[in-house]
Amino acid sequence: MLAVKITVGALLIFMIFNLFKAMIVMLKGESEEPMSKYIGRRVLASAAIVILLLLAIATGIITPNPRPY
Repeated sequence: MLAVKITVGALLIFMIFNLFKAMIVMLKGESEEPMSKYIGRRVLASAAIVILLLLAIATGIITPNPRPY
């Protein structure tokens, strides 16, 4: 369970890092690397988080909160 939390936390930090890198590229204007590279990495990281959480719930590593009703 701790490994899942650490992995999700690392992926979230990776997403924020790529968001700021894309912002820097956008503000500079002309750059060697396209902004879509960093945005694509961010989308890939968010997809990995969703898949990781779904697999962890399906295997029983983590349990979701019970229904509120």
